[in-house]
Amino acid sequence: MNEVRSKIRSPEYAKMSAATAICLGLKNGRMYRGAVNRCVNLLVHYPEGCSANCAYCGLAKKRPGSYEKKSFIHVDWPVFSMDKIVSAINHAPSYVQRTCISMITNGKCLRDTLEMTGRLKRESSLPISILISPTILKREDLLAMKNVGAEKVGIAIDLATPELFDRYRGTGVSGPHKWEKYWAILQDSLEIFAKPHVGAHLMVGMGETEHEMVSLMQKLWDMGVANHLFSFFAEKGSALAGRAQPTWPTYLRVQLARYFIEENLSSYDHMAFDENGCIVNFGMDVDTLFETIDLGTPFMTTGCLGLDGQVACNRPFGNCFPDDKQWNYPYLPNEDELALIQGHIFRIDSKKNL
Repeated sequence: MNEVRSKIRSPEYAKMSAATAICLGLKNGRMYRGAVNRCVNLLVHYPEGCSANCAYCGLAKKRPGSYEKKSFIHVDWPVFSMDKIVSAINHAPSYVQRTCISMITNGKCLRDTLEMTGRLKRESSLPISILISPTILKREDLLAMKNVGAEKVGIAIDLATPELFDRYRGTGVSGPHKWEKYWAILQDSLEIFAKPHVGAHLMVGMGETEHEMVSLMQKLWDMGVANHLFSFFAEKGSALAGRAQPTWPTYLRVQLARYFIEENLSSYDHMAFDENGCIVNFGMDVDTLFETIDLGTPFMTTGCLGLDGQVACNRPFGNCFPDDKQWNYPYLPNEDELALIQGHIFRIDSKKNL
């Protein structure tokens, strides 16, 4: 059995998110409110797993259990052969607009990611993104990714400050990741893939203030990097299993600030923050503020775009369980959901709102 399991690994196999498997017809299931997953989310797979130990990650090396059975963003990631994956992509519903390969920190991962990317480029028609692992990469590796067919790359910076990054991904958890390395690879990615083909994953709720997160989003946007927002959502059995999500109003305000920045409607310099770092003024007139909230769009998932110019990587329910109150909406909020947003977005706790 162990010998058979050891042969089920990339590049011949890959993990696939449960939502993707449902939308491609490879797994039975229905999604809340008819949500669909517009991106084929794949994860490079090895029985030995990832060598990193990020405190919040379901794939962390020191999280109990075998790697094969570890969840990631709260869902199972079943393993499929690349033959089956390619066939499913080529018969996918029209709403599926992109494929994304997520790397892990494993010495074999670069070679196999390149092979998988090349095969997808040759044998399927969807554009390809790679969520890269900077710790194991050099500049020339990014060139190789582009040459075999990757169109976009994403980098999971996740934490808003160097101190938080080191605490939860570096020396604080005996992990290999370094803030400086991530930013060096980010700069190389911009030079090789260019704007608008580089994105940064950012996670709200790790101890940063809204002020720190908005400042970082503005810096990245000014560089030419799109901001892909996540909320912390504790994985059972992880080092931070007992940590709560950020307050919903905090996340809503950060989402709205990102929208204003990336739509060039306001900027960090025009916003105001209270003594706890909470946003108290978005730097625009009241009518525009409420008109934008009423759109609902700022509160939808942000990620790589599809061929239709809309967000493809919409990760349904990756940040929370299905409910009217969601940290990332995979669809446009309806009237009831908008009413909830309007009733909560300006609430600020008397305590530090982290």
